[in-house]
Amino acid sequence: MIVSDGNMQVNEDAVKNIKLRTLHCELNPLTRTDGSTLFIQGATCVLASMLGPVEVKLQNLKIDKAHVDCIYRPKAGLPTIRDKIRETMVKDTCEAALLSALHPRTLISIQLQELDDRGGLDACAINAACMALLIGGVPMKFTVAAVHCVVDKNGEIVLDPDQLQAADNRASFTFVFDSVERDLVAVHSFGCFKINQFKAAHLICLAASSTLFDFYREVMHKFHNKTNTPFRDNSNAESAEPMED
Repeated sequence: MIVSDGNMQVNEDAVKNIKLRTLHCELNPLTRTDGSTLFIQGATCVLASMLGPVEVKLQNLKIDKAHVDCIYRPKAGLPTIRDKIRETMVKDTCEAALLSALHPRTLISIQLQELDDRGGLDACAINAACMALLIGGVPMKFTVAAVHCVVDKNGEIVLDPDQLQAADNRASFTFVFDSVERDLVAVHSFGCFKINQFKAAHLICLAASSTLFDFYREVMHKFHNKTNTPFRDNSNAESAEPMED
């Protein structure tokens, strides 16, 4: 979705009607984890799981807070340098969001499995990790939402592009925002860009983050309503006979 022209003039009408690719989230698809999620954004798909707080190895023990670990596995083959950068970005973002001081001398482990990459993989991985931590029930200062955009060859900002739209980009941005103050938690940029392009991309992605936070609330609301619905067994009531005086 193009939301600015080549002169970096942000289209206000487009910002008000910002649309991301189709979002889908399945909670707890895995059984042997404390929390897991299958997060799909467009055709990009990431499976995330978390364990913790659990026992930590001596070399990673911290007396004042929990040790946060992240493991990222690509779709095929061994992890590349780009995958390790993505792994570090997810780890640092989650560590900033967690209340790790409440669980000293423990480990909180996050595992990410790439299933398909059709653009915006960094943002999808961060959002999947956030949902896994939410469903895992670990204390958090805030939730995070990551939004991806690019500056195409014509100098226009394209929000949440797919693989084809992001093929010939001049610059790529992934912004991460918190749910409380909507402050910038992390940003990952690649390519050549001007400062006004960065500012315009930041404003556009900030507006788009509201869509993700609303999606989080909707998914968690449906999940808890489903799990908290009382079960009523009417089999005995139907077969019961009235008592005689």
